[in-house]
Amino acid sequence: MNTTIMLFLLQDGITNGAIYALLGLALVLVFAVTRVILIPQGEFVTYGALTYASLSSGQMPGTARLAVAMGIVAFCLDIFAGRRSLHRRLVGRAFAVNIVLPSVIFALTFWFAGRHPPIAISIALSLLIVAAIGLFLYRIAFQPIAHTSVLVLLIASVGCHLALQGFGLVFFGAEGQRGPTISDAAFTVGSLRFTGQSLAVYAITIAFIVGLWLFFGFTLTGKALRATAVNRLGARLVGIRTTLSGQIAFLLASVIGAISGILIVPITTLYYDTGFLIGLKGFIAAIIGGLVSYPLTAIAALVVGSVEAFSSFYASNFKEVIVFTLILPVLVLRSLAAPAVEEEKD
Repeated sequence: MNTTIMLFLLQDGITNGAIYALLGLALVLVFAVTRVILIPQGEFVTYGALTYASLSSGQMPGTARLAVAMGIVAFCLDIFAGRRSLHRRLVGRAFAVNIVLPSVIFALTFWFAGRHPPIAISIALSLLIVAAIGLFLYRIAFQPIAHTSVLVLLIASVGCHLALQGFGLVFFGAEGQRGPTISDAAFTVGSLRFTGQSLAVYAITIAFIVGLWLFFGFTLTGKALRATAVNRLGARLVGIRTTLSGQIAFLLASVIGAISGILIVPITTLYYDTGFLIGLKGFIAAIIGGLVSYPLTAIAALVVGSVEAFSSFYASNFKEVIVFTLILPVLVLRSLAAPAVEEEKD
């Protein structure tokens, strides 16, 4: 170990930590608004990355068909839920969101898939596809049981993770893929070399943190989400649609996950199940942040990334063990410090 190696490891740790920060922020956002521990966050990473890689190689991603199928199921659920008060506006809105939107996305994807679209179009289509999947996932799996206990929501989250991982194997196969870099630019500072891809990771992470701060602090929708996170019953009493809040939270989480995957896939080869491990490291950062604090989650993610980088140098065989061990003292301290309270009943 010397200064140059230490700087390289620190740079690698910060780059990985920035990705974990994005995922940790998404997990905190979803849990605060819906009380769902979003285990499928890793699948959003995988779907975003491999959809982008498939489009860049001129292939039609199966995730576009999944979005259409989930939209049809969501439409049937909306019609069934509102069967006692059906009217044109309700049916029209449900048809537009659940049928027209994913169909348009599928048509655009089918049109561009065989034409090797530019990177910007591949990124945009990947984000649209994964965002639709995230939106419909909440509508199908979590909205009907939104008022149950955290344990029931966790069990549903595990089931969604297993189902989406299985679909990922069907759509993308067992072999890994890599996507094109967002930018080929590079420059050196001393002994360190910064690529355009790593700079994109830093810039997008900072932009998302600032954007979420502005969104929650200065927009009406963001304040409604904060109110839902504080007290779901009180939010409903003052006219906030907690169902819509949950949909927005899942939409943001899926977009953040897809962006994270798009940033990762040019750097390393991703497989259909790789996102789960990446999402778990974001989950560690979210747990250290108490599933409530965005700044603490971002700082914890940088620590997790740095520990992972140095562990890979000193004990590469035990890298994952060391990283996941970070969660143990945090859980012990929080269990000792937190008072015993009954779960809120809505």
